[in-house]
Amino acid sequence: MADEKKANELLAEIYRNAQYALTSISDILPETEEGELREELKKMHDGYEKISGKAALYAREHGIELKEPNPVKRAMMWGSIKMSTLKDGSPEHIAEMMTQGTVMGITALSRSLGDTRDGADDTVIGIAEELLHMEQGYEDTLKSYL
Repeated sequence: MADEKKANELLAEIYRNAQYALTSISDILPETEEGELREELKKMHDGYEKISGKAALYAREHGIELKEPNPVKRAMMWGSIKMSTLKDGSPEHIAEMMTQGTVMGITALSRSLGDTRDGADDTVIGIAEELLHMEQGYEDTLKSYL
């Protein structure tokens, strides 16, 4: 029997991770010039939307309430992105900012996955592993712009 609390915590981490990534990408896309990096960011956005949808669907099917990310933190992220790209809007700098965010997401998700692997439902573990694999690929892609 899976530990329901652990599964819920992991699901919340998956959703939070995807929502912060979606917010960051949405905030940075207007600052990104047309080109390969912009197209990569759009693909990343689609990937995070897919994961977010899977997490939300699982939550709805299992009567779990997922909280939206903190609006103050989202506003701070937006301000930070705007200020940083105002100083340097180069593709290299944008890729560096996105890489830092991706690494933070990988770290948080890896920690949550490690804490809950023995107690969470296989479906939730699968979504977490899919997100982790996806983010690791994004990290590699973003690093190619540095």
